[in-house]
Amino acid sequence: MRRFNQIHLPVKKIVIERPGGYQRLQIKEFTTPTPQNHEVLIDVSAAGVNFADVFIRLGLYKSAKAFVGWPITPGFDFSGKVIRCGRDVSDLVEGTPVFGVTRFGAYSSRLCVPRAQVFLIPEGSKFDADQWAAFPTVFLTAYHGLFQNIRIRPAMKILVHSAAGGVGGALLQLGKIADCHMVGVVGAGHKVAAAFEYGADVVIDKSKDNLWVKAEEICPHGFDVVFDGNGPATLKQSYRHLAASGKLVTYGFHSMLSKRGGFANYPKLAYEYFRIPKWNPLNMTNENKSLIAFNLSYLFDRMDLLKEAMQDLMQWVSEGKIRPVALQTFPFEKVADAHRALESGKTVGKLVLKFGE
Repeated sequence: MRRFNQIHLPVKKIVIERPGGYQRLQIKEFTTPTPQNHEVLIDVSAAGVNFADVFIRLGLYKSAKAFVGWPITPGFDFSGKVIRCGRDVSDLVEGTPVFGVTRFGAYSSRLCVPRAQVFLIPEGSKFDADQWAAFPTVFLTAYHGLFQNIRIRPAMKILVHSAAGGVGGALLQLGKIADCHMVGVVGAGHKVAAAFEYGADVVIDKSKDNLWVKAEEICPHGFDVVFDGNGPATLKQSYRHLAASGKLVTYGFHSMLSKRGGFANYPKLAYEYFRIPKWNPLNMTNENKSLIAFNLSYLFDRMDLLKEAMQDLMQWVSEGKIRPVALQTFPFEKVADAHRALESGKTVGKLVLKFGE
């Protein structure tokens, strides 16, 4: 167990000096940072691995360039314990178990985070520390898409792509809390059970079913909402299969990513870029359908939204309405393996990096 009074020990970070393949994920040592007045210094036990981290490594994540540039340490969510607080933070003490979100930088054994982005791990929680590290990014994304962009009503029919993944699993759970009819889409048979466990009423397995034929059988008049983080591979058909007043919600473009050796395939990226549908607002008005798009990394100046979301999410966790997503853990030294696994499309749930015990 690491001793908090040994803050002179070096901080280990995953650093990307410039975009590229897995070899760009380098471990480097730094001195322990000093928290500013409103910050908390965290001893990190685990950090979530998100698909955005892959795009950051490849140099394709616009907000990473806008807010940090190179070099960069990826990572949006973490769990750990408080080491030290800034002068204006009086409600946390050394050793308090916490989790939180940060705009990049979570792939680090220690980091400073604004107090507003740090949350107490409840006593007696059924989630362990690793599960809390995997919690905020996917559930905040799902909550923002469902409740802060749409007026959800009971019995709405909602289609969720990548339903066995982190955000997909969170969407299924939150959709069931809202009493919606949830249809999950997965890409392999071994993911079907996970989608049902997260709350899907029906699961479409693309490895054996024709996705859109099956979708029409399930919901012949179209879906009220479709959540699509895939990108060009499914966006056009997702829009076509909306009901009147339907909403297409997009929050990622995973299908644009090359699956070869961890490097960006620029001809494929260019091809996929030109496959992105170009919707005309006039046509959308006449069709009575809408497109909603967002990137959570641009919302760190909206603490009101973060506070609202976390209050509801923590309440549902305490009531047993939210279960942790499936986890696959990697030692932080094996970060390249984590990225490789995520890019494979074979994982279920969420991946986390484990720092030293």
